[in-house]
Parts: sequence; C-alpha cells; structure tokens
Amino acid sequence: MNSGEYDFWLLDLDGTLIDVEQQYIYDVMNTVGRRFGVSFSEFEAEQLWYGPSHSRATVLGRHGLQPEPFWNAFHDIESPERRAAASHLYPDTEPFVKSVDAPVGLVTHCQEFLTGPVLENLGIDGWFDTIVCCTDETGWKPDPAPVKLAIDQLGVSGQGVLIGDDPSDVGAAWNAGLAGIHIQRRNPNRVGQCVRGDRRVDTLTELRECHA
Repeated sequence: MNSGEYDFWLLDLDGTLIDVEQQYIYDVMNTVGRRFGVSFSEFEAEQLWYGPSHSRATVLGRHGLQPEPFWNAFHDIESPERRAAASHLYPDTEPFVKSVDAPVGLVTHCQEFLTGPVLENLGIDGWFDTIVCCTDETGWKPDPAPVKLAIDQLGVSGQGVLIGDDPSDVGAAWNAGLAGIHIQRRNPNRVGQCVRGDRRVDTLTELRECHA
C-alpha cells in the first residue's frame, strides 16, 4: 500500500488489530469482581473491558470499587497463556499491516507480560518495527509520552498517524502532534461513547482502499 501522506503508522492493539472471546471477558471481570465481593453483568463487563475511562469509572463506582486496586487485581489475575488462547486477529488486520509501505509500531495498554505471548501465539510478533507497552513509567494514552517513545524508537520524522478504537488513542495522537484515526469496531451505544477523530472507519480495509 502506498502510505500516502503518512511517513509512519502507529497502531493500538486490543480492539484495533485483535480482540478476545466474549466469554473470556466475562470470566476475567467476574473473577476480579469476586475478590471484592461483587459480580458484574455482561454489559458491565464489556464496559470495563472496552469502555472509555468515564464508563469504567461509572461501573466501578456503582459497585463501590476504587480503580487502582481493581486494575491491580485485574493484572494479577490475567494469565498470558489464557489471554493468548482467547485472542484472535480481525480479518482485515493482516492484509492491512502487510500492505503498509512505511515503518509501523504498536503503542498498547496491554502489558508486556501479556503482549509478547499474544503476539507470538497469533504469529504476528515480527510484524512491527517497535512495540511500546504503556506503564506508569512510560505513561498511559492519552499521554503523548508512549507515542513519542515509539517515534524515537522508530527513528522517524514527518507526518505520522495513530489508529485506535478508544478516545485515548486519538487523544494520544493529537497530543503528540499526529493524526488520529478512530476505528469503530463496536456499536457506540454498547461502548458508551462515539469517538471523534481526524477520520472514523469501520474497518482497516477502508484505509487500504484510500491509499491504494
């Protein structure tokens, strides 16, 4: 693919290039919930997994939970092997990534102990020129710091773009001076928000067609 006006591409991972089985989401969120003596509906579990920060805060607040201990428990419970086995590529991911004729990097909130096994299990660990997993040290999107770290690791300049399914992805792109493309993988009514970006697409195929 001719990369058009973009000199490099940064991509979110979960919800953008890959996803997990719904049952895995329900099982993990309710395993975490049981540590705090609460249970979540399927809708609430999806809000916690996919929703923007305010939707997640609403669900946690409804159950009297504080975000930090909840997410610490979440990361403690998740198993790299189980997450990898439950993950799958979106059908448009491989043709899109392999067609980009420019440096490509990942900037993901998925933690390193999960990201490596997931990418390896899906056979895509060699697709990216750099991978940045957000941490308290690197910063969390929409903080531009992890995006800038990825740019530094790519050793690129010029106009770049970040594609993601969450408002924090677009925010991180804008805060770092990049274009932000929102990919709308799920019904915004189900997620709880319609995301504004420089462009919105439903599939990565639309971007291939645009730059072909």
